[in-house]
Amino acid sequence: MIAISNYEVFNFHNALRGARNPLCSWEKSDSTLDAQGGFILGENDLGLARRLCRAGSDHRKFLRQVMVSVDVKAPLYWWKEFDTYKVGTVANSTSTMHTLHKSRITADMFSAEKMDSESQRVFSAVLDQLETLRGAYLETGDKAYWYSLIQLLPGSFNQLRTCTLSYENLINIYHARKNHKLDEWRVFCGWIAELPYFGKIVLE
Repeated sequence: MIAISNYEVFNFHNALRGARNPLCSWEKSDSTLDAQGGFILGENDLGLARRLCRAGSDHRKFLRQVMVSVDVKAPLYWWKEFDTYKVGTVANSTSTMHTLHKSRITADMFSAEKMDSESQRVFSAVLDQLETLRGAYLETGDKAYWYSLIQLLPGSFNQLRTCTLSYENLINIYHARKNHKLDEWRVFCGWIAELPYFGKIVLE
């Protein structure tokens, strides 16, 4: 399971202006802002952006200045792979350490929808034990129960993070993960492909 929400793309206008600095070709820029301040990519700027992308990562560095902020809720086993792309990214997550014991532990907090029936039975027993440990910790304050709760927590536990990335980060993710065996990666790459102008600049 992966859920993507509250995303915003910004700084396209400034990034493309900077992309024209090497040849001082600012007068050729034809991108504009609409009445709400939204960015509208012009044909001249689209052509430049495509040429720079085709020339390779050294030349498309303007995409490092196009930023995306997004909320992603995904299981810990997915976040472990996402952390490969930490260079140039920032993320603030919900705190497992500080909040796991504060509410009842239920199945909807996990990505367990693809388990076979026997694994589901074991998973249900693990949830019962986690809830027992949570109750014991709240009742006694004994840190041993808290440690057991944290260390027994399955990798399918869903965590919410607010992430900031650049289009350059997203290009690397897209090409590396678009055909990954994890469904979560294919969903995430599908979202990347639909971001404003990503398809026109990078994929076409």
